[in-house]
Amino acid sequence: MSSTKRIEESVRDSIISRPDMILDDKDLMQALIASNERTMGGNIIDLRGIAMERLESRLDRLEDTHRSVIAAAYENLAGTNQIHRAVLRMLDPVDFETFLHDLGGEVAQILRVDMIRLVLETAQEDDDPVVRRLGDVLSVAEPGFVEAYAGEGREAPMRPVVLRQVQQGSETIYGDRADWMRSEACLRLDFGPGRLPGLLVMGSEDPHQFTPQQGTDLLAFFGGVFERAMRRWLA
Repeated sequence: MSSTKRIEESVRDSIISRPDMILDDKDLMQALIASNERTMGGNIIDLRGIAMERLESRLDRLEDTHRSVIAAAYENLAGTNQIHRAVLRMLDPVDFETFLHDLGGEVAQILRVDMIRLVLETAQEDDDPVVRRLGDVLSVAEPGFVEAYAGEGREAPMRPVVLRQVQQGSETIYGDRADWMRSEACLRLDFGPGRLPGLLVMGSEDPHQFTPQQGTDLLAFFGGVFERAMRRWLA
């Protein structure tokens, strides 16, 4: 006559009083299900067990999606706060030269980019003393440069914000640091009727900081604020 080995009374009483300890333990439940399948033999199909495995797989995928959504929400919130801080800092200066110097200094640091450069199209010579004083953040180019550079020669309508990876930056924009740039964001600027367009370029040595797959809403907002601030200075 065979007999089955019973578990200790204290463990049995604990399980009976708190069955949720078993139900909430994923590894323990899997072990019990696997043990039950072994006792049934290999010729019996356990439809309930198959259904539970599928539900478990779906739950795992749902949890992964949930975590991804939360992570994306936090990242978007952090990016929004970053742009807001950069805009507030950009609006602090009360004179044009300080405005541009801060753009290449503290504003660039807040946005965590290696360089910010403003490109203005002009038909005049670039020997203006203001341009020389602001050479660390401002450069001038011939008419048509903005569309050719940001559009990369394509005939399609140019987007307000272009994110891309580069082998190296343009010397016209980055000067002697052009060889270090690996990705950039190009923000097209419209200064109003009768004025040539401009380009705000954010350059990074990290090739993954700006890629075409990223969203551009926050940078478009930043570019819109900068564009309006520039219109007041140019007026």
